[in-house]
Amino acid sequence: MKTLLKLLPAMALLLVMSSCSSVRVATDYDKNANFSTYKTFAFFKTGIDKAEINDLDKRRILRAIEAELLAKGFTKSDEPDLLVSLFTKSREQVNVYNNGYGPYGYGWGWSPWYWNNYGPSVTTSTEGVLYIDLIDANKKELVWQGMGTGYITQNMDKKEARIAEFVAEIMAKYPPGMTK
Repeated sequence: MKTLLKLLPAMALLLVMSSCSSVRVATDYDKNANFSTYKTFAFFKTGIDKAEINDLDKRRILRAIEAELLAKGFTKSDEPDLLVSLFTKSREQVNVYNNGYGPYGYGWGWSPWYWNNYGPSVTTSTEGVLYIDLIDANKKELVWQGMGTGYITQNMDKKEARIAEFVAEIMAKYPPGMTK
């Protein structure tokens, strides 16, 4: 029983960290669009230029979208059926944790395990939202939008993988009615 109690905080931390790594996805689409007629795509430069992210991340996102569409059987074309656009949003989350009750830890008295473990700690994280828009090139109308929400890593070694994860999770919902 004591071993279980010692492992409980580590298990809770693992659960919290794994829930932060997931991407929450929502989609919307034109119910009258015939998605089986779309076979080719191109990037909508005007829309992509407006995305408020750095050019490196923009290219990472575009490469990931292109890879996902090619894997679905699409062809990149100068005369596309679909135009792909994107935009992003982000917000800084500030988390304040109180590590104890009062200046001397929990309860009455003194304990060496609580030494210097009082007062609040503050952490920040960035939650990002990536929108991928698919626009009917002939009608110039939005036919599908995927939105992925999750935490953004600042670790440069993991950034490309995290972007690929965002895009893959969103594009798994395209076309509507199909599941991965």
